[in-house]
Amino acid sequence: MPLDVRKIPPHIGYYLAGFADGEGSFNVVFRPRSDYRMPWKISLCFNVSQQERVILALFKRYLRCGTLRRRDDGVWYYEVNNFHAIVENVIPFFDRFRFLSAKKKRDFAKFKKIARIMQEGRHMTVEGVREILRVRRDMNDGGKRRYTEEEILARFQGIPRGHTPGATQEKPPVEGAGAAGPES
Repeated sequence: MPLDVRKIPPHIGYYLAGFADGEGSFNVVFRPRSDYRMPWKISLCFNVSQQERVILALFKRYLRCGTLRRRDDGVWYYEVNNFHAIVENVIPFFDRFRFLSAKKKRDFAKFKKIARIMQEGRHMTVEGVREILRVRRDMNDGGKRRYTEEEILARFQGIPRGHTPGATQEKPPVEGAGAAGPES
């Protein structure tokens, strides 16, 4: 069930949004897959890390999704990487409780654009992957990435731009098809 952001007390919502403005991160993750329809599985992730668990537990409570765990270095980590939770909980929350910094506003807008591409199933085409790479290029100020754009695109060599790998014939993608499945 989607999050009803109207039920979140404004002082809590704005506090969490302000906290995420400084400490949160919106990410697009590419994982190589040999058992998948595409050479990469694309996932969206929202996360916040902090020394103290209390504030992160508030994210989990009010966003009604995600996982909370403690890393080996003692830092607590809250993350949401389930596609449906991103679309139904995280995005509506930050649409309601907006960021103040230009950088976080920009990253969130790009995150939402990539979520739309995935909802439309375009991430299952070579051109859709190219579009996602273009959109995410300056998210998190370009940040440290495990795989470069060149490495990601190299795995598509020989696949026509509009083609969906693994498909027996070209068909337009079904809305919501191929979205990242439940992970947490």
